[in-house]
Amino acid sequence: MTSATATARSGRRPASGAWFLVLPALIPILVLSVGPLLYGIALAFTDAQAGRTEPTEWVGTLNFQDLLHDTLFWDSFRIGLLWAVGVTVPQFLLALGLALLLDQRLRLRGLARALAIIPWAMPEVVVGIMWRLVYNADAGILNETVRDLGLGDGRDWLTGLATALPAVVVVGIWAGMPQTTVALLAGLQNTPHELHEAAALDGAGAWRRFRTVTWPALRPVAFAITALNFIWNFNAFALVYVLTNGGPGGRTRLPMLFAYEEAFRYGQFGYAAAMGCVMVAVISVMLAFYLVGRLKGGDGK
Repeated sequence: MTSATATARSGRRPASGAWFLVLPALIPILVLSVGPLLYGIALAFTDAQAGRTEPTEWVGTLNFQDLLHDTLFWDSFRIGLLWAVGVTVPQFLLALGLALLLDQRLRLRGLARALAIIPWAMPEVVVGIMWRLVYNADAGILNETVRDLGLGDGRDWLTGLATALPAVVVVGIWAGMPQTTVALLAGLQNTPHELHEAAALDGAGAWRRFRTVTWPALRPVAFAITALNFIWNFNAFALVYVLTNGGPGGRTRLPMLFAYEEAFRYGQFGYAAAMGCVMVAVISVMLAFYLVGRLKGGDGK
């Protein structure tokens, strides 16, 4: 009886001890992530406003009903999709080419790899300020280059209705390409070189080796980083806020920017929280598709 009791107790001790090991990581998640998320969801069903003297009241789904008929929000949603696709696809293609180049046995390859990740190490605010200087209408390096080449007098890229979104997309591609390059380069280095050598001995050219050897091994990594990049880009805020603040005329107003303006410029906290709930739902659906794609067919293969 005594040994059985000791065994039972010893069997319980690891489980109880594991909770003490998990708590230091679990408490910040509950306090800083889960708690605010639940509070934001609850706030979406109220009429909370900045400077309101009356008590906040429960309004049910009224904010969501108003959101369904808010053309400005759905327009920002459309811009967010254009931004996410416009950044993610070229970002992947350019990063793939760069990763293939950095995987070759080049001179100063280590230095080239270090330089390639510099944009990743820079804060988004710094990147935004730097590119605002590049796009400056009067003294920006881009307009100076255009003038030197005799292609015109330049233009104000970030305030033009037709050029603002493409200009911001270029910055998004430049800023996010290093992390995609690093992920793809890691996938390339995990591909056995013996397979490439065997394919070369069989007479396979560079394209055929890429299609039959490199891409099948790289596909799970490519799928994962592309899906995550799309989610991150759709959820972007700081970079576009610094570059254009959503202008001109809302041409670069992403959904997160729209929710930010409703909350902190106009004080509509309840309505902004409803927008946040919609964004959380959209991102959750994207994550679900990503996880299903990873698990289906052997990790996305």
